[in-house]
Amino acid sequence: SHDMAVKGFMTTTSKPWGSYTNLLDEEYTKVKKIVVNPGEAPSYQYHFKRSEVWVIVKGTAEIKIDDEIHYYRVGDIIFIPKESKHQVKNIGEDDLVFIEVQLGEYFGEDDIVRLEDNYGRV
Repeated sequence: SHDMAVKGFMTTTSKPWGSYTNLLDEEYTKVKKIVVNPGEAPSYQYHFKRSEVWVIVKGTAEIKIDDEIHYYRVGDIIFIPKESKHQVKNIGEDDLVFIEVQLGEYFGEDDIVRLEDNYGRV
């Protein structure tokens, strides 16, 4: 609705690998729609203050969690514990879209430790 846009919800942030849109931003959770372009991958990273639940809603993903690689598709749900290293890569020909639900005590973008990054951000 127009109301929500005025308050700054549903804002989309462009990234070198795609984009994310904030769907919900509360003191107890943050929910994002994340779009990863074909062949791209956000950094291999971890968080101290939050765990994450990912639901794949479009496309196919290669996800590395603590150096183990698994493959996921639409309908799959992935739990990423606090402090687990994680990276998602879009291995399909279309956009990869997933919903990220952050759980924990703090959801700031500065709670990211980047271990490897394709875009020079480590």
